[in-house]
Amino acid sequence: MTLTQLHYVLTIAETGSFNKAAQILYVSQPSLSNAIHDLEDEFSITIFYRSGRGVTLTNEGVEFIAYARQVYHQYESLLDKFGKNGTLKKKFGVSTQHYSFATKSFVEMVKKFNTAEYDFAIRETKTREVIDDVSTQKSEIGILYLSSFNKNIITKLLNSADLEFHHIIDCRTFVYLYKDHPLASREYIEFKDLSDYPCLSFEQGDNSSFYFAEEIFSTKSYIRTVKVNDRASMLNLMRGLNGFTLCSGIICEALNGDDYIAVPYKPDESEDDVMDIGYIVKKNQILSKMGQLYIEEIHNYFRNATKNTDVE
Repeated sequence: MTLTQLHYVLTIAETGSFNKAAQILYVSQPSLSNAIHDLEDEFSITIFYRSGRGVTLTNEGVEFIAYARQVYHQYESLLDKFGKNGTLKKKFGVSTQHYSFATKSFVEMVKKFNTAEYDFAIRETKTREVIDDVSTQKSEIGILYLSSFNKNIITKLLNSADLEFHHIIDCRTFVYLYKDHPLASREYIEFKDLSDYPCLSFEQGDNSSFYFAEEIFSTKSYIRTVKVNDRASMLNLMRGLNGFTLCSGIICEALNGDDYIAVPYKPDESEDDVMDIGYIVKKNQILSKMGQLYIEEIHNYFRNATKNTDVE
C-alpha cells in the first residue's frame, strides 16, 4: 500500500466516479483502475461496487475509507508542519451544527490563506454527521453544544468514536425571532408566551433523537412545530410565519443581517438553560495550522460578541 493509492481511493470515494477522479488526479483511468485493483488484492477486499452509473462503497469499503482518511490526514499534517515547496494541496474541513459564528470564523480563517493552495470545506449538517465526519476525519474539527440533558449521551458517542470535546463558551438560552415579531419587544420570554407561534428546529434525519437536537429543551411539548434543514429557510420562516427557535443568542449580523433579534429566555426553576458550546477532534490530535487559526478566530468572535449576549 502506498500513499498514492490512498490518495486515489479517497478521491474516487469523494467523486463517486473513476473518470472524474482520474481527471482530478491527472492520471489515466486504466492506471487508476490498476492501482485500486492492486490495493484491493493486497487487502483481499472489494472497496468499490462498479456500475455504469459510477461507483459506490461496499461495506468493507466504508470501513477502509474511514481508516484511510486517518492515515492520509496524518500524512498531510506532516507535510503541513515539515514539508517545503510541496505541490500537494492541503485540506481542511469543519463540520458544524447550524451556527453563524462557525461560518464567520471560517471565513476569517480562510482569508489568511491562498485558496489556490488549499482545499477548504465547511459543512453545516446534522449533529450525528458532525460526529461521524470528525470520527472518519472527513473534517478535522466539529462544532456542537452540550447541555445537562444531552451531555451523557453525546459524551458516550464521542468516547466510542475516539473523540474529545473542548469547551469554548457557556451561553444562556435566547429566543431567536424576527425583529417585528409580536414578542420582539419583550424584556424576556417565558415558555408559556410561545404557544401561539411555531417552533422551528433543524431536522436530524429519520433516526433522529431528542439528544441530537440543535435546540435546547427539545423534549418540551410544542403545539406548533416546523422542521427545516438550513439556516436560510429558518430565517425565512421566522419572518413569514412568526416562527422562533431557541438558541445561544450569538447572532452574526454580517451573515444573517440585522432583521433578527435574540430575546432572553426565562427558564422555570426546573430548567437548566446553559449551552456548553465547544469543538470536537480526534483524541490526542495535534491541530493543523488551519485548525489552530480557526479555533483562534472562534475565540476572537466570542470576545467581540454583541453586548446583549449573556455568555460566560
